[in-house]
Amino acid sequence: MATAEEIAKFNKDGYLICDNFLDADEVASLRKQCQQIVEDMNPKEHAPTVFSTIKQTDNDYFMNSGDNISFFFEAGAVNDKGELTVEKHKSLNKIGHALHELDPEFKRVTYKKKIHDICRGLSFKKPVIVQSMYIFKQPGIGGIVTPHQDATFLHTDPLKLTGFWIALEDCTLKNGCLQFVPGSHKDELVTQMVRNDDGKGVHFIKPADLVKEKYGDRFIPAEVKAGTLVVIDAKSVHMSEPNKSEKSRHIYTFHIAESQDTVWSKRNWLQPTEALPFPELYAGKEQ
Repeated sequence: MATAEEIAKFNKDGYLICDNFLDADEVASLRKQCQQIVEDMNPKEHAPTVFSTIKQTDNDYFMNSGDNISFFFEAGAVNDKGELTVEKHKSLNKIGHALHELDPEFKRVTYKKKIHDICRGLSFKKPVIVQSMYIFKQPGIGGIVTPHQDATFLHTDPLKLTGFWIALEDCTLKNGCLQFVPGSHKDELVTQMVRNDDGKGVHFIKPADLVKEKYGDRFIPAEVKAGTLVVIDAKSVHMSEPNKSEKSRHIYTFHIAESQDTVWSKRNWLQPTEALPFPELYAGKEQ
């Protein structure tokens, strides 16, 4: 079970660092599986879509990526003609958004007993897994993740959503570790990214850079070892700097929302589909 001390620290800080969530073999297994997914991917079939937390895309590829495994590229890896300028294994920003359901290796980790225990400790009654991503933070070109709150992008009413972020390599200031503003989850949500009225693309209700302006230099680095789990409250303000080092910073992350007595916002960019309704965590087998 998640301990009372762990839950108390999460409630105090808005995030929780859990060492040794995965052992070395489990970390290697996820990285090997991701390597195979990329090996099997033909970039020409994915019209290299650049992912940015600063400027959100309005293309159909992004908007329709919630029920499949899609590929998003770093700006520094794609030229003006949409062609890759680096080897494909070093070109990706992330893979998303349904690894948790469509790939057996990632599904196994998503349903680990510790995840069940933490969700019960956080009083989730009927948690559902809404999305998942493998983020590469490539050496030299891994882009900044600007200060934000996860509830900006994924929202329920009332709000109950938690992120689970798993380091698959050592994460340091040099390669762009997470940074947090402790206690910021007790503040109000600054802005939301919502669907346009025509359903094509998204926009921010208030400028996204208001988060950076509000919290300034209050961020505390969270340097962690490979295998570490970081649990993140939906309103916890966090970021990561660009990776200017020679080492990548691979991670796997997913988000869990409460589905009992809550409403998933119809304005979220991400929506459940007939092909993939949001799977229930507790209905899945603990691993």
